[in-house]
Amino acid sequence: MARPWQTIDRVPTAEGMLELRRRGDTDFLITIADRVLMNSSANRSEVVLSELACQAMANQTNPRILMGGLGLGFSLQAALANLPREARVLVAELNPVVLTWCQGPLASLTGAAVADHRVTVEIADVADVIQQAARHGDTSRFDAIILDLYEGPHAGGREEGDYLYGDAALAMAGTALQPGGVFAVWSEDPDRAFERRLAEAGFTFARQRPGRGGRRHVVYIARQTLARPTGHKHRAQKS
Repeated sequence: MARPWQTIDRVPTAEGMLELRRRGDTDFLITIADRVLMNSSANRSEVVLSELACQAMANQTNPRILMGGLGLGFSLQAALANLPREARVLVAELNPVVLTWCQGPLASLTGAAVADHRVTVEIADVADVIQQAARHGDTSRFDAIILDLYEGPHAGGREEGDYLYGDAALAMAGTALQPGGVFAVWSEDPDRAFERRLAEAGFTFARQRPGRGGRRHVVYIARQTLARPTGHKHRAQKS
């Protein structure tokens, strides 16, 4: 019989109770309102998201990356493994307790990725960080923006998703990126409307579904084109 999950910390949020749960020494969950957000034993798509985004910047010598969402830290660990020592990674995490967890009980899962010299964690909404970079321009822009957030673009057609995945948000993200920059997004499922908005915002993209069998989430790796497209053409690769 499997061991029961134990809640080792919990904090109230506007979306419900945010909890860190543990089973044994290496199994962890982060839940909100009893909905599982992250699972330490099922993180393939999150890892692939960061790997592909960073591999797309292979020729960059001093890349600057914005990551939205810290979670269990697996996306950050994967990014660091694929970035040079001169890279700078800014992680925007909305809930300060998640940083505390990654510095404490979760640290062993990722080799204490948050303590890496390349990493800065800012307690902030990633949408605000993107807007600031877009407004300031020049050296404030990023070579890549990686969004590993549990809602994903499937919410983009609804009011709550517009601020990250709607038309204005994607245009803002394009302005916050260096020319040819990478915009990487995790999604629960393919989203055709989001793909159309990406193309209209001046991105070409590849779509992948990492893993085999079971629930396979979606990874979008988009690259900013130098000119806004005039139509709705886009490139999507399936795996």
